[in-house]
Amino acid sequence: MGFFDIFKFKDINGELEKAKSIKGSVILDVRSVSEYKGGHIPKSVNIPVDEISKVASKYKDKTTPFFVYCLSGARSAGAVRMMNNMGYENVVDMGGISRYHGEIER
Repeated sequence: MGFFDIFKFKDINGELEKAKSIKGSVILDVRSVSEYKGGHIPKSVNIPVDEISKVASKYKDKTTPFFVYCLSGARSAGAVRMMNNMGYENVVDMGGISRYHGEIER
């Protein structure tokens, strides 16, 4: 990763299309429960970043493809690091829902 890569935004819309095309993938919202209830990507699962260890009890298969998002991308980046440390192999940081252009579910 080069210096200017830190200024590039994740393409949540493109990553979401990839997630939809992969059988068994999980779209994981790591925002707070109240943020999730306020509007989220349809079919996403909410596990707040401060409770990320709950992923292990819900998803035993460490090869499960996860596509993780939050509001801006900071919490999702942290969640991805934590999940990688937990042994999950296929975890993608989609960035923030603030850049999402699709349908919102409440």
